[in-house]
Amino acid sequence: MRLLFGHAIGPPWSAMEEAYAAHFVPASMARGFLVRQEDGSHLSSLPASLAGRTILQIIPQLDAGGAERTTIDIAAALAEIGARPLVATLGGRLISDLQANGGVWAPFPAKTKNPLSMALNVRKLARIIREEKVDLIHARSRAPAWVALGAARLTNTPFVTTYHGSYAGQSVLKVLYNSVMARGDAVIANSQFTADRILRMHPFAADRIKVIHRGTDFRAFSPEGVDAERVQRLRQSWGLAPDDRIVLLAARLTGWKGQRVLIEAAKLLVAQGLTDTKFVLAGDDQGRDAYVRELRGRIAEAGLKDIVRLTGHCTDMPAAYLAATVVTVPSTEPEAFGRAAVEAQALGAPVVVSDLGAVTETVLAPPQVDSQARTGWRVPPNDPQALAEALAHALALGETARDNLARRARAHVHTHFSLERMCAETLDVYAALIEGGARD
Repeated sequence: MRLLFGHAIGPPWSAMEEAYAAHFVPASMARGFLVRQEDGSHLSSLPASLAGRTILQIIPQLDAGGAERTTIDIAAALAEIGARPLVATLGGRLISDLQANGGVWAPFPAKTKNPLSMALNVRKLARIIREEKVDLIHARSRAPAWVALGAARLTNTPFVTTYHGSYAGQSVLKVLYNSVMARGDAVIANSQFTADRILRMHPFAADRIKVIHRGTDFRAFSPEGVDAERVQRLRQSWGLAPDDRIVLLAARLTGWKGQRVLIEAAKLLVAQGLTDTKFVLAGDDQGRDAYVRELRGRIAEAGLKDIVRLTGHCTDMPAAYLAATVVTVPSTEPEAFGRAAVEAQALGAPVVVSDLGAVTETVLAPPQVDSQARTGWRVPPNDPQALAEALAHALALGETARDNLARRARAHVHTHFSLERMCAETLDVYAALIEGGARD
């Protein structure tokens, strides 16, 4: 294990990883995440001007979620080039992951939405910025973003926001509350769909928006990176027979993620004679006990107790996607990005998604592309019949058709949604702001 700026970076790339980099990373990313020297060593080519700088990200809590995972990914990239990555957050199950990746936890009550507490937190955060000599602050959620905006203005610190979601609400007060995510000196949108929404809701931010798609670590989300034992253990924990096919919905248990729609689609498919297939709803209920009871009631009423499984939070998503025959994302509201569809395609699983939000960027399907170029199926939201028909098509794929679909899907996501690309582009934003107004 070698060190770069004091941080472990692991062994040399394998031949597979080098082939991936040569084939999938665009030439425009000459300042990408890692490059390999002729002597086999690694050298980070992320912005050298960030070495020695202190970057503070602020997020309510480090628990499971796309924004939380991205926070850790960016902290790791910063640590790798010798920057000091602080994360101001209440805590959470991913704190150990943050620290293992070189991040520094700055305990902070970032989860509060109480206006008085938020006002007091502005001074607290400004003190941290001064004491830790923070060069840039990056906010990833609305309530702490208001705190960060105030502290950034008090200390004349560059301020970045990332618009991670399709924030709801049309009232004047709600639009104002949401607008903080468009008030950064740079405003990162996690998809073109999100960028278009920012432009509609907050046109004053037009010249500061930068689209940076959520990145996936394709070394972790790779068929070659998941051994058969992991898949077998997961199937056993879900109570599945060796020959059961799996339709997987991996999302927290909340109404708009589409669990109700999938249960109805499963009912239709079973009525049409579908056998040897289980529908797995894998996700944390996050205390939504009433919703879990409702789902169990719907499953029982449809006669699907042995067909549809609520399996709880899954800690091994690469194995879950590799185990799945089909992965579905039947959301009833727009996904601002849609991480599950990208990760599933990276593992070669056919995907069926609702035609909402950013899925036109993450899943290719007619009429956007020719049927021979599709990487999955897109169906109208909240339509169990359409979902059932698309699932039936995906389940009926022969071996050759499935392999061709998987090859196209992997090429698509590797080209556009890599972790390396996301980190390089985000750190370029940091460097540009700091170089434009760096403190002495």
